[in-house]
Parts: sequence; structure tokens; C-alpha cells
Amino acid sequence: MLDFSVTFIITIINILFLFLVLRKILFKPVTRFMEDRARRVSDSIAQAEKDKQGAKQLLERYNAALAAAGAEAEEILRAAREQAEAAAEGIRAAARAEAERITAAAQARIEAERLAALAVFKAEAAALVLSAAGRLLKRELAGQEQLRYAAEALDQLGQAGGN
Repeated sequence: MLDFSVTFIITIINILFLFLVLRKILFKPVTRFMEDRARRVSDSIAQAEKDKQGAKQLLERYNAALAAAGAEAEEILRAAREQAEAAAEGIRAAARAEAERITAAAQARIEAERLAALAVFKAEAAALVLSAAGRLLKRELAGQEQLRYAAEALDQLGQAGGN
């Protein structure tokens, strides 16, 4: 059988007393410390999740703003291209109009010079015709008669030349 001596009972009482004292002094504060630490860790994890969600939303807003800026930049480029093309077309139209004006002026000047040259040619031809006619007839023609013959000769030359 078991022999329970006073020492055994005192040891049990000491162990119980030590257990209660340690529980009061050590276990409860350590347990509270561990619970507080666990709560802080879970709070930090929850805050990190909130921060992660906030960062994700911020990234989505940033990407949306970036896409909007890209679309706006494309629109600005498109408008600039259209303006440049319109300006280029205006410049080309002005250049065509200027070229047509210059061409028309040159043609008018050429026609005037041709008519002037034709008049000079007619005058010289009339003088040659009168000179040749005078030599053939061995006489000089009178003033009015000379002009009439010259005009007839020039008309005949003009009709034969296409003018």
C-alpha cells in the first residue's frame, strides 16, 4: 500500500501552491501576451489585406487613367493629322491656283508676243511683197493702192498659213 507521509502532503500542497502562484504570476500574463500578440498579427494581416485591396483599386484607377490618357493622346494625334492634311490640301490648292494663274499669264504673254510677232511679220511681209511687186511691175505703186495690195497679200498668206 501507499504510505502517505506528511512530506508527501506538504509536497502536494507546495506543488498546488506553486501551481496557483505561477498561474497567477506567469501563465495568465504570458497567455494574455500571446493572445495580444496573436490579435496584433491578425490585425496586421487584416490591415495588409485592406492595403492590398486599396493598392489593387489604385492600380485599376491608374490603368483606367492611363488608358484614358492613351485614348486622348490618340484623339489629339488624329485631330493633328487631320489639321495637317487639311493645311497641306489648302497649300496644294493654293499652289495649283498659283500655277494655273502663272500658266494663264504665261499663255496670255505668249499669245500677245505671238500676235506682236505676227503683226511684225505681216508688216515685213507686206514690205517684201510690195518691194517684189514693184520690181515685177517695174514701178512703184501709189500709197492707197500699195496698202490695198499689201492687205490682200497678207490675207492670202494668213489664210494659207491657217490664221
